[in-house]
Amino acid sequence: MNKLPLKKDIESKKVLKKSISANRALSLLNGVANIIPNQYVLISSLILKEAKSSSEIENIVTTTDELYKAEINLEVSRETKEVQRYKEALLKGYELLKKGNLLLIKHLIKIQSIIVDNNAGIRRQAGTTLKNSKGEIVYTPPQSYDEIMELLNNLEQYINDDSLEDYDYLVKMAIIHFQFESIHPFYDGNGRSGRILNVLYLVYKELLNIPILYISDYIIRNKEKYYQLLSALHKNDKWEDYIIFMLDAVENTAINTIETIKDIKSLMDKQAEFIQNKLPKIYSKELLELLFINPYTKIEFLEKNLNISRQTASKYLKQLSSIGILEENKKGKSKYYINKEFFELLSK
Repeated sequence: MNKLPLKKDIESKKVLKKSISANRALSLLNGVANIIPNQYVLISSLILKEAKSSSEIENIVTTTDELYKAEINLEVSRETKEVQRYKEALLKGYELLKKGNLLLIKHLIKIQSIIVDNNAGIRRQAGTTLKNSKGEIVYTPPQSYDEIMELLNNLEQYINDDSLEDYDYLVKMAIIHFQFESIHPFYDGNGRSGRILNVLYLVYKELLNIPILYISDYIIRNKEKYYQLLSALHKNDKWEDYIIFMLDAVENTAINTIETIKDIKSLMDKQAEFIQNKLPKIYSKELLELLFINPYTKIEFLEKNLNISRQTASKYLKQLSSIGILEENKKGKSKYYINKEFFELLSK
C-alpha cells in the first residue's frame, strides 16, 4: 500500500462543494454545543450513543438499557462491558490529546488496548485478511511488523505535520481513516480505534472543542455502501466517491447532533423549572446536571458527586420520583433511578 501524502489532486469540484457544506454544519455544531454550560453532560451522553453504534458495526450488540445499567455498576452481559470499554477508550484518547496536543500512534495503541482489554499491541503475525459477508478475501493488509510500523510512523507524521499536504481537514480526516483501516495494525479493534481517531482528529485540528461528532450511526445505516467504497478504493485508487461519503457522514451527523443537543437543553430547562416549582429546597444546578450526565443514577452517585449524606441522597431521589422526574427500579438488591424522558430522548 502507498504511503502518505497522496501527491495527487483529489479535491474535485464535487469534493470541495461538499466539504464547504460539511464544514458549515460542523461549525454550527461546535457553536450549539455551548448552550449547555457543563460540557461533560454532552460528552457523557453522546459518547455512550457512539459506543453502542460503533460496536454494532463490529456485530457487538447490547441494549441502551443494559449500557446505562453498566454505567451505574449493575451486573450486565459481557458484550455490554465490551461496549462500555469503548467509552473508556475514547475518553482516554481525549485526555491524552489534551495533555500533549499531539495525536500519536502510542495513543492509538493505548486506545485499542482498552477497547479489547489486552496489551497484544501491533500485529506481529502474518495471515490477517479482510473478508466480505460471503467469506471471500477482499483485501490483504500489510503482513510484516516492520512494514506495519513503517506505515504507522508515516501516518503519525501525516496527522501531525500539515505542511505535507494542503487539503481541507475533513478531506484529510477521510484519508487518515482509510489509511488506518488499510494498515489494520491490530489483531482486533481496528474499526473501533479508527472511528475514535476520526473525532480526536477533529478536536486536534480545532474543528470541535469537545468530542461530540460520531459518524458510526451513519455508517451503520449505510454499511454496505461504506464497505463497497473502501473495497473499490483499494482496487482502483479513485478517491472522490469515498471522500464524499465521509463528508456526507460528517454533515448528516452534525445536523442530527445539533437537534439532539437542542432537545437535551430544552429538556434540562423544562425539568429545572419543574423541580424548582415542586421541590425548591433541593434544587441545584449540580443536582440537575447529575441527572443529565447519565439517565440512570443511584444513591451513591448523589452522595459522592453532591457531597451529601446517604440519607439526604436517598431523600432527594425519592422526592424526584414522587414528582415524576425519576422512576424507581430494582435489580436484585440494587435500587436505581431512571430519568425516563432523558432516556427516551437518547434512545431515539
